[in-house]
Amino acid sequence: MRFVSTRGVAPAVDFEGALMAGLAPDGGLYTPEHWPRLSTDEIADLAGRPYAEVAARILSPFVGDSLEPAALRRLCQAAYARFAHPAVAPLVQIGPASWRLELFHGPSLAFKDIAMQLLAQLYGEMLARRDGRLTIICATSGDTGGAAVEAFAGVARTDVVVLFPEGRISEVQRRFITASPESNVHALAVQGDFDACQALVKRLFRDADFAREARLTAVNSINIVRILAQAVYYATSAVALGAATPSTISGKIRFAVPTGNFGDAFAGWAARAMGLPIGEILAATNRNDILPRAFASGVYVRGTLAPTQSPAMDIQAASNFERLVFEALGRDAAATAAAFEGFEAGGALNLSGEALNAIRALGPARAVDEAETSRTMALAHDRGLGFVDPHTAVALAAAGILEAGDTREASPRVVLATAHPAKFPEAVSAATGDVVPPPAQVLALNGRPERVIRLPADLDALKSAIAGCLAL
Repeated sequence: MRFVSTRGVAPAVDFEGALMAGLAPDGGLYTPEHWPRLSTDEIADLAGRPYAEVAARILSPFVGDSLEPAALRRLCQAAYARFAHPAVAPLVQIGPASWRLELFHGPSLAFKDIAMQLLAQLYGEMLARRDGRLTIICATSGDTGGAAVEAFAGVARTDVVVLFPEGRISEVQRRFITASPESNVHALAVQGDFDACQALVKRLFRDADFAREARLTAVNSINIVRILAQAVYYATSAVALGAATPSTISGKIRFAVPTGNFGDAFAGWAARAMGLPIGEILAATNRNDILPRAFASGVYVRGTLAPTQSPAMDIQAASNFERLVFEALGRDAAATAAAFEGFEAGGALNLSGEALNAIRALGPARAVDEAETSRTMALAHDRGLGFVDPHTAVALAAAGILEAGDTREASPRVVLATAHPAKFPEAVSAATGDVVPPPAQVLALNGRPERVIRLPADLDALKSAIAGCLAL
């Protein structure tokens, strides 16, 4: 399997090359040269298998010759050994035809762990072969940074540098980033929003000399292996709900996905492209509604970023949208490059005709305001569904499950629960009037000293900070 850039200038690379680079050198995002299709028998054979085994099977056609099959299975087993639930991503029924997919049983209590733990295993394997070293850099709107720290802290041959928007993530999210005792972890608080952090990382990679000297790679969802790893839980949940035997259900499995950078929603698109029986993928956002506006009007244009109680979705430039646009444009890299270079310069791009129809084929995109988010957290608590975090509440509200209910005749709907409610205790308690019991991972953060470097949203300041961390 080869991976190509959405902007068409960078040469194609193999799985190892895409993994290690993260972002393509032409500013585009790597994507598979083609999407392999699973047969009906292959999908049916996933039923009842352990999560790690399903992960190895889904990833195998993308990995190709970069890893022996036994090595891939071993790395998947190691990646998911630290999860608190034996199913890794368990389904919990919340209505006659609706389920919550719990993606927060990993070390940092967020869905990002599911891909990040696997990335750490893959990086370790590849670096040991090369006897090399890498600097893993990520911009985070909250959860990616904590997941990266939990995955790479203390890992030989790596440094991990996390940029987060100062004052715009929860205290628990911040402590997962800043309170690591490991010397290879470097937390950078940027005076700006997440979009500023993300833009800095992209600009950093375009400085080829610095990127080479610092041995940079990215583990944001701009890294295609993150997307492929996240496609696995779409497969496990669809198969668990009977998608392997379509006669038992009245339609394909539908998903409601809280989304900011669009990686999780695009992972669902990827799973569907591989032949998994997945229907509508509802992209749910908070009041930062660039995606719903784009789906409705065909104009993808930045708005004014507004801080919310669901900070991982406080984004006005969703990186992975570029991958969907690339597919919608018939994989026309030149057109994709022109569109996103124009967006970067002017803050807008236009979609129409077949391309817009292809984007809308993903499913609807809906925005949920702050009042509705709080009300949904309260409704879930009052109806005995337990605590839900603000991001999960956005998806529940967008899907309308708690308002209109659901019926046994409807095709199953799965709502992605992307973070443990204890990561947002203030917001959840304010909505429900109850206190979220902190799990052991959160209690362990209390009292740990925090280490953080503060800097402006400036490329030179970022390069200087990284050089200092790495002693370049």
